[in-house]
Amino acid sequence: MYKKVVVMGGGTGISYLLKGLKDFPVDITAVITVSDNGRSTGKLRKEFHTPAVGDIRKVITSLSGIDEPIKKMMSYRFNTFSDLDGHAVGNLILTSMLDITGSLKDSIASLSKLLDVRHTVLPISEDSNLTLMGKDLDGNIIEGEEEITMARRQFEKIYYKEEPKVLPEVLTALKEADLIIFSMGSLYTSVLPNVMCKEVKEVLKEAKAPIMYLCNVVTQPGETDDFTVSDHVKLLNRYLDNKKVDAVIASNTKLDKEIAKKYETEEQKEPVIIDYEELEKVGVELIEDDLIIVEDNILRHNSLKLSSLIFSYLMRD
Repeated sequence: MYKKVVVMGGGTGISYLLKGLKDFPVDITAVITVSDNGRSTGKLRKEFHTPAVGDIRKVITSLSGIDEPIKKMMSYRFNTFSDLDGHAVGNLILTSMLDITGSLKDSIASLSKLLDVRHTVLPISEDSNLTLMGKDLDGNIIEGEEEITMARRQFEKIYYKEEPKVLPEVLTALKEADLIIFSMGSLYTSVLPNVMCKEVKEVLKEAKAPIMYLCNVVTQPGETDDFTVSDHVKLLNRYLDNKKVDAVIASNTKLDKEIAKKYETEEQKEPVIIDYEELEKVGVELIEDDLIIVEDNILRHNSLKLSSLIFSYLMRD
């Protein structure tokens, strides 16, 4: 019987991880944030009063066993002067199924069956009005996930406008997990929105599974400027309350000078430094390797190599 892995996150990061992890003999439950209010997802939320579907669409596509042309179709965005402009095909399909079934969980299950997904994808909540809030270091309150990202500030606190009702299946998956993973991706808008739910924290407090964090390779402008690996872990631990991160995977790849300069000047992002002594003080196990590759001049995790490290950790005696 395969060991059970729960992966929590959102955005592009979790999609790249799952693309590799799905080929290993594990039972995956991917738990996705649904508070995004930008681009196609934001338009659909406003018009149809639904949870965010964009990150879910990316994850389903990554886990899918179908041919590449169909995957590309799911991600295709219309470029037109009509109301369809900017909408991804997969977002429209999920929204239409949600309108038919009345349940995001059931819509995901139907689309997963259609696209040959052999693992479980769940939204953290079915709440249609989930709104992410941020209080920056100057005391300013910012409302909305997109607005938090665009603000490029460090935050004293991230929270929900209204406490979400977490899907029962998510809580069950966490209780039964052999490993719980917080995926790489935006710390404030992809990872914390799952971690800070009261019901999730209560379950994590009693969960027997170790918690693993996959650290980002570069900082996020404003939000995590000058953050080291230990800073990421410390922030997660603060929101976890009584539970702590047991292991962190970080890349020790030496970045090419040109690509590093590009990220620094064009995106104001810098490599996340592995601060060994501080990590030891925090009491978290560090697993490091050369994990970064360059695709289309963009830094990406090598999903197969990353997944191998996760599987090796999972299969320890």
